[in-house]
Amino acid sequence: MAFEPPQRLVRALGENDEWLGHLPKTVQEAVDRRRLDVERVVVPGGRSALVLLVRRPDGAPAALKLAPPAAAPALERAALAHWNGWGAVRLLEGDEAGNGLLLERLQPDVSLRSLPEAKALLEAAGTVRRLWVEPPAGHGFETVAERTARQAEAMRAFDEPLVAAALAVREELLALSPELLLLHGNFRQGKVLAGERAPWLAVGPEPVVGERAYDLARLVRDRVEDLVAASGGASSARRRVNRLADSLEVDRDRLRGWTLFRAVESGTRSLAGGRRAEGELALEFASWL
Repeated sequence: MAFEPPQRLVRALGENDEWLGHLPKTVQEAVDRRRLDVERVVVPGGRSALVLLVRRPDGAPAALKLAPPAAAPALERAALAHWNGWGAVRLLEGDEAGNGLLLERLQPDVSLRSLPEAKALLEAAGTVRRLWVEPPAGHGFETVAERTARQAEAMRAFDEPLVAAALAVREELLALSPELLLLHGNFRQGKVLAGERAPWLAVGPEPVVGERAYDLARLVRDRVEDLVAASGGASSARRRVNRLADSLEVDRDRLRGWTLFRAVESGTRSLAGGRRAEGELALEFASWL
């Protein structure tokens, strides 16, 4: 099939990315294998995968997601299979051959970001708590300690007090990790879409095993541009930490610590990738904590 990949995906992966170069053929093979009718490509889409709205042979709506190996689609498939639609999009079909994930159709243009902030955070909290379950036996998911170890190595290239503080708080948090649950890994308002089976369902997990506070930390930073633009942004950010921690019975200090680490990690990664405005925004947020 002839199509143009979304520009957001092209910019994220780079025009010379090998997987992107083979994407038209990959899409055609995935569509033909399942005898799907393609309605449209989801635009602007994400930065790490292509999503198409499709119809199955019986006419039922679905979504086909294709991601490069670096995005670990096999781990996403395993997490979605384990949740089996509980709080997350339902996996209809996925295989080991790189032919993508066939998912239940949600409303790709309606996420929690369409709601007022207070309502969005309330719905987000109700959704994410469903995902926090025991991981399957013999799982292949990395732990929070393993994921953040890799991130910490990259952060050490930045000789800044804020980075040192983030690295120190990570060591403190990992010294006593209270639980090992299956986490979404990249949970935020934009990763929760409207559905028919349930009002809101999570999509796009980057699954990891660890404590709930780590999973909530990315949600705390949602709509950071609004917080930075507001006169009381710093106090609002700290109140958000406390509200989310209390509503989900998570320790406030641990949530604050993981929020600091994840904000600094995101900021330094953005700076290293040449996205200065994005990086500075995350680091300013981190400085408030």
